[in-house]
Formats: sequence, structure tokens, C-alpha cells
Amino acid sequence: MTDAPITDDRRAKRNTAILAAAQAVLGAQMPILFVIGGLVGAELSPNPCLATLPISLIVFGSMTTAPWISPLMQRRGRRAGFVIGGLAGALGAALGALGLLMGSFAVLLLGSYVTGIYMSAQGFYRFAAADSASDSFRPKAISWVMAGGLGAAIIGPQLNKVVLDALAVPFLGSYLAVVALNLVGLTLFLGLDLPRGTTSDPTVAPTPARSRRTLLREPGILVAILCGMMAFGLMNLVMTSTPLAVVGTGHGRGHANDIVSAHVLAMYLPSFFTGHLIARFGAANVVGAGLALLGLAGLTGLAGTGLPMFYGDLILLGLGWNFGFIGATAMLTAEHRPEERGLVQGLNDTMVFGFVTFASLSSGGLMNCSGGLPAQGWLSVNTAMFPGLALAGGALVWLRWRRRAITSAP
Repeated sequence: MTDAPITDDRRAKRNTAILAAAQAVLGAQMPILFVIGGLVGAELSPNPCLATLPISLIVFGSMTTAPWISPLMQRRGRRAGFVIGGLAGALGAALGALGLLMGSFAVLLLGSYVTGIYMSAQGFYRFAAADSASDSFRPKAISWVMAGGLGAAIIGPQLNKVVLDALAVPFLGSYLAVVALNLVGLTLFLGLDLPRGTTSDPTVAPTPARSRRTLLREPGILVAILCGMMAFGLMNLVMTSTPLAVVGTGHGRGHANDIVSAHVLAMYLPSFFTGHLIARFGAANVVGAGLALLGLAGLTGLAGTGLPMFYGDLILLGLGWNFGFIGATAMLTAEHRPEERGLVQGLNDTMVFGFVTFASLSSGGLMNCSGGLPAQGWLSVNTAMFPGLALAGGALVWLRWRRRAITSAP
């Protein structure tokens, strides 16, 4: 990435198409793993409160990977990080299959952690699309890459329906399918043409990157990270418990697959126009709309445990995540300098996935160990969304007030 303005987006559009395809093919593993993670965990864990721990370990692996994989990509190029991620995804799924065959919860958790390396690398697809894009195309590039998740929403759950019970050991086919998705998806990265590292105009003295502490004192960066944390974390809080809640309240595993499929479609389908909305109304306004949709999702979840309520909750949850997370990403890319890219993006994903880890751990505890029946646990999960939404919404209002005050100052 250079300091000079980018005026030709042909390369950016090609990279965006490849990254969107990677989001569809490799990303298809995530709905599979999120559907089976809690169900396999419930079979192998010694304590029902730990049923969602395999999902939490995926997110924890992502959180602890971001601090080293982002600087690595800045030094060695995005392709190197993406290949490492795909190989880790295949290895993690293979370990999950081994843990299932051995009946070992510990091996299953190890595989989940290794899968987190893939999840971290996938999180940088959106930033990679922005690297070679002009200022005007950047929000659209981010949005279009995220739109690739629409393919993942179709491929993942539907493939899982076919392979879930295809072998003698339930869920084994799902893990083997994830291995195949990673190995096939790796070939896509051969076509990427991305800038390697950070370069500058040789006639201009390089500007040193600011420290993490200084960056977090920037209101725009701080609020963008906070909103990304809440959008992703609260979505994960509810989604993690969904298969357990659906099955626990008397519905079938096929319904759980379909509900998660509808949720992932809602996560990515709006991406075809989210970038245009950001360009027209501003990233902060789109984030605000996303937080409002997440609030509506929580209210829907509190309304009952019939299938229409599950579908409504998870669809609104997906829409809210899309606006909130893509909007927060666009906010963040506008707040840092090129030489700070690796530092800021790694810091962002560490904090975002740190909160997502906490949310997924809390999800299992709220669902299974808050007392009462599964329906009561589901109510607890949805109620827990509202403090975080209030915090993020208040931060957005504060940032807007602060910037208006600065603009209007004499």
C-alpha cells in the first residue's frame, strides 16, 4: 500500500472477486462448525456448561492469532497469511474428526483452537480488498468481499445436511467435508495481486506508526473497534446457543441447520448494497442501524421459542451484524495511516475476537447453566445483548457530538 492516491481500481476489483470467492468456499466451513460445535461438545464434554467450548476455542484461537498474523502479512504479503489460514483450517477439522473418533473432548478442543487460525486469516479478507482500492471504492470492496459469505451461507449448511449423518459416526462427515473445503479453497489465492508490505514515496520521509496506546486514544479508532466488538460479539452470543436452543425446545437438527442457514444468508446478502449505503449515508449511520436491528433481534428472541421466533431472531441478528460490522470496518480503515495498517488491524481483531470469545463462553453458560429449561436459557441469552448495545450506541452518539462540537468551534 502506498501513500499516493489510487486512481485505477481494475486490480482492486479483480482481487475483490477472488477474495469474495474465497469467502464463499473457505467460509462455508464456519456455519458447519458452528452448527456441529455445540452438538458435538454436548456429546463429549464432561459438563453440559462446557458444551459450547469448542466454538469458544475457535474464537479464542482467532483472537490469539491476530497479533502475529497481521504483522506477518504486512511483512510477507496477504497471500502467505491466507495460505497459513487454509492449512490450519484443514488441520483443525482433521483434529476434530480424530477427537470425535477417540471420544476425546481435549483433542476436539485442540482442533477448535487450530481452526481459530483460519478464522483469524479469514477476518483479513475484507482488509485485503481495501489495500489496493481507491478511497471511493474501498467501502464497496469491503462490502463485496463480505457478500461472498452469501455463498458460504448456501454451501455450508446445505453441504452439512448431506454429510452430517453420511458416515457411521455422526458428524464425522462434517469434519471431513471441512478438510476438503480448505484444500480446494487454497487454490484461489494463486490469483491474488496484492501489495506486499508498506511502501512509501521515496521523496517523502516515512512517518513512524503510532503506538497502540496512542491509537486507542483516537476517538474514531476507539469507537470503531467498540462497535465492531459489540456487533460481532453479541451476534456470536446468540448464534452459538441457537442449535442447542432449537433442539432443546423440541425442534429437529434439520431445523437448526435451516435456521443457521437463514441467519448466515441474512449476514451476507445485504453486502451487495451495504457499501453503497455507507458511501451515501456514512459509516456511523449504518453502524447505528445495525445496532438497532440487533436490538430488534433480542426482542424477537424474548417473544418465544416457536420456529417463526427463531427464524425472526436469527435473520434480524444477521442483518444487524452486517450493518454493524461492515460499517465499523469502514470506520476503522478511514482512521489510520497506511504504515499503521498491520498494527491497527491486528489490534482491532484481537479486541473484537477477544470479546467474541467471552460472548461465546457466556453463551453456553447462559443457555445451559442459568437454571430452568432450555427456553429459559434462551431468554437469558437474548436479554444479555442489551447492555452491550447500549454501550455501543452511546459511544456512537458521543463521537458524533464530539465531532460536531469540534467542527462548530470558532
